[in-house]
Amino acid sequence: MPEHRFGEHLDASADPTGSRDAIGLSKHEVNISLPNPARIYDYGLGGDHNFASDREAFHKLLEVDPDARTVVRSNRAFLRRAVRFCLERGITQFLDLGSGVPTVGNVHDAAHEMNPDARVVYVDNEPIAAAHTRRLLQDQPNTAIIEEDLRDPEAVLNAPETAGLLDFSQPVALMMAAVLHWVGDDVTDLLARYRRGLVPGSALAISHLTDEDLPEQMREVEAIFDETSVPVTYRPRAQASELFTGFDIVEPGAVYCSEWRSEPHETLAEPERTKIWAAVGIKT
Repeated sequence: MPEHRFGEHLDASADPTGSRDAIGLSKHEVNISLPNPARIYDYGLGGDHNFASDREAFHKLLEVDPDARTVVRSNRAFLRRAVRFCLERGITQFLDLGSGVPTVGNVHDAAHEMNPDARVVYVDNEPIAAAHTRRLLQDQPNTAIIEEDLRDPEAVLNAPETAGLLDFSQPVALMMAAVLHWVGDDVTDLLARYRRGLVPGSALAISHLTDEDLPEQMREVEAIFDETSVPVTYRPRAQASELFTGFDIVEPGAVYCSEWRSEPHETLAEPERTKIWAAVGIKT
C-alpha cells in the first residue's frame, strides 16, 4: 500500500502484502475486495482509510438509508459527549473496544481537549484500523493501540500496553461505541468478563444499532452487511438493562444517540433516524 496524503483515499488496487511494511501491519492480511464495517464507517465519517469495496458498500447503504451519514456522525458525537461525561466525573482512563479506523473525533482527541493527562488504550483487530491508529499515536503521549479481538477480554486486559497505561485499581471508562452489533454471539458473558476487571465508579458506554422502529429499512441494511466481512446483529433498547448488569444507567437512560445529553444543534426531530441507541452506566 503506497503512502497517501490526507484527503486521498487508499488505492483499492494496492497489494495488501506490500502494505505490511508501509503501515506496520503485524497480524492479519487485508482483503481489500471484501467490505469491512470499520472501513465503511470511516468512509461515512469522511475518513481516508478505506478501499473501493468499502465505499461501494456505503453507497449501497445510502440507497436504502439516505440518513446513513447522519447515523455515523450522530454516533461519533455521542462518543465525544460520553468521554466528556466521564472526565467530568473524574474518570481519566479509557479502554476503547472496537475503536475502528482513526477518523476525526477519536477518544483521545476528545479526552485530551479537557485533560491532556488522560490515558487511552484502543483495541481493534481490523488491520487497517490497527495500523493507522499505530501511526497516528506515534507522537501522542498517554495513548496506545492493541491489535486484539475484543471478544478475548483476557488478552486485552493482560496486554502490556494496557498494563503500562491503565491502572485498574482506579476507575476506567470502557467504551463500546457501535461495536457490539458486530458481535453475533450472546454478549452478556463477554461484558461480565470485562466488568470483573473494573472497580466501582468505572463507566461503561454503549451505542448499538437497532431495528425496532424502522424494521423494513433495517432489513435492507442487514442484507448489505451480510455481504461484508462481519454481519450485523440488532439489539433493542430494552436489552440495555441486561447489557448494563452491575452498572447504574445514568440519565437520560437508553435513548437514541442524538438524544443522549446532546446540545441543541445535535438533536433530531426524528431521533429514530439515527438507528442507534446509546447509554452510559456507572459500576456500583
